[in-house]
Amino acid sequence: MLLKLISCNVFQREACLCLARSPHVIDVEFFELGEHAQPSRLNQALQAKIDETENAAKTYAAILLLYGLCGNATNGLQSRQTRLVLPRAHDCCTILLGSKQRFQEHFHDNPSRPFSSVGYMERGNYFLRTDADGGTVHYGDQFAALVEQYGEENAKYIWESMHPPELEQTNNEVVFIDLPETAALRSADRFREKAAQEGKTCVHLEGSLALIRKLLDGDWDPAEFLVVEPGQQTVGVYDWTEIIRAKPGEPPP
Repeated sequence: MLLKLISCNVFQREACLCLARSPHVIDVEFFELGEHAQPSRLNQALQAKIDETENAAKTYAAILLLYGLCGNATNGLQSRQTRLVLPRAHDCCTILLGSKQRFQEHFHDNPSRPFSSVGYMERGNYFLRTDADGGTVHYGDQFAALVEQYGEENAKYIWESMHPPELEQTNNEVVFIDLPETAALRSADRFREKAAQEGKTCVHLEGSLALIRKLLDGDWDPAEFLVVEPGQQTVGVYDWTEIIRAKPGEPPP
């Protein structure tokens, strides 16, 4: 098959490993990790890239999206002529762990638990950052989505209501997801040092290429991947199993 991959560059090393081994011909474009900070803008950029791909000279069997819901960035996407395929994942954490089952196993009690990987270490400190104004640590797509919806100050209030100081004091762990294929880069050691500087304890989890490999190999088990047919659009479900589904799309303008 001739496929198009649109991916966050947090997966650049992992995706390139799987691209080299895929039986298919795959054209790829990477978006910057920082686009997650504004999910609606990322959503518009992804839709524009889907439209551009469909208007290109090549005819693709499918457009692959290496994204989770990511603060609703993939909610409402649609195509007119080409199938869209994306993992059933809330965010990058599921993809890095290799399954939604492992995400639920390790993050069920605290879905906002901060995490990192080699891609985050190389592309920015997005999942372990401290506000300069008060030393408050905010994590990931959940906080970014609140900022976009409610504004910075209101988002801080909502976040702090959801994460009271007493909870933050007892939950002092951050996770590094380390894949065997990139472990030699020793990013986990650098992250552990950074976590210690922030007063955090680093928990090491072994990641897996399973979801990325299956996406690029065309092994789209409906339990793990959503295939959006032409004329349909994505809609978030936000549970632990289905996560995202397809519905009839909007009529063309």
